[in-house]
Formats: sequence, structure tokens, C-alpha cells
Amino acid sequence: MQRVASEFVPRLLTVNQKQQQLDVCLDLKENAANDLSFLLNVIIGDETWVYAYNPENKTHSSQWKSLGSPRPKKARQVRSNIKSMLICFFDQKGIVHKEFVPPGQTVNAAF
Repeated sequence: MQRVASEFVPRLLTVNQKQQQLDVCLDLKENAANDLSFLLNVIIGDETWVYAYNPENKTHSSQWKSLGSPRPKKARQVRSNIKSMLICFFDQKGIVHKEFVPPGQTVNAAF
């Protein structure tokens, strides 16, 4: 026997919800095939946490040294408590809209 972790999925869908998603995807695929300018009208959104600073990872802080020289030292940094959520919407040409979300605000359709 072998211990395995569960696979995380965004949500568990019913059969009807899966069929509805399939129908929408097939409709979008058909629209894209029939109308070459269809994808010019698509806008995609994404969100990310932005910290007050970006800590270097191990690769960024590496450096060349000779065999006899001591290993470079660097203090370990923790992520900043100062963070904001950034939402960004873009299309084929670039960014359409970007906005920092105020602290405590929930990102939903109304916002």
C-alpha cells in the first residue's frame, strides 16, 4: 500500500454543470473557428498578491567564487506583512484595466 494525498480541484461539479461547461467551451471553439476576429474581443482577468518587496530566491543570490574563497552569506528574509491584492484585466493587445484592491474588500461581481 502507498499513502497518497488527495488532488485539489476548484470545486466538485454535478453532471449537469460539467455538461454546461462543455457546451459553452464547444460554442466558444466554434465561434473562434468561424470568426477570426472573435479572439480580439476576449478579455481575461487575473489577481495576485503584491508584497512591499520581492525577496530574492536562491538562484538570484548565487554568485561565482573561487575554490579557496569562503561561501557568501545572506540573512534570511521573511515576506513582508505589507501586501495588497492586484487585479488586472488584459486582452490580446495588453492591459485593459488594473487596480489595487482596498484592504478588507472582497473581489466579487459588484466590485
